Amino acid sequence: MGASNNTCSIKGLIVALCFHQMFEGMGLGSCILQAQYKLLKRMVLVLLFSITTPFGIALGIGLSKIYKENSPSALITVGMLNASSAGLLIYMALVDLLSTDFMSPRLQNNIKLQFKSYVAVFLGAAGMSIMTK
Repeated sequence: MGASNNTCSIKGLIVALCFHQMFEGMGLGSCILQAQYKLLKRMVLVLLFSITTPFGIALGIGLSKIYKENSPSALITVGMLNASSAGLLIYMALVDLLSTDFMSPRLQNNIKLQFKSYVAVFLGAAGMSIMTK
């Protein structure tokens, strides 16, 4: 966001960033509370979460003068980072989220529920693919 000069793209990024940070903060906050860390460690984790986005935006602003969007090294770097992010998201979705639901005894013992669950996953993936396109 800090490296973008287009005001139209910045508005959309701000909205996406606010929603993403809000839900990620709620999820991370609940995980920190469940882990029952000591107060100092909880405060450090909250501080680190709070400063990562402003630090990234400041870094983008600082590098925006020397950043060449269409240079080969920038394109390779962006491609590698996008591929890494996509791989991590797919792994988290399949291994951590879906496997827990699909391996539960309730779903394993009910063929109709299994079928409906698979259809829902495929429709969700198709919907996301259409939105991406």
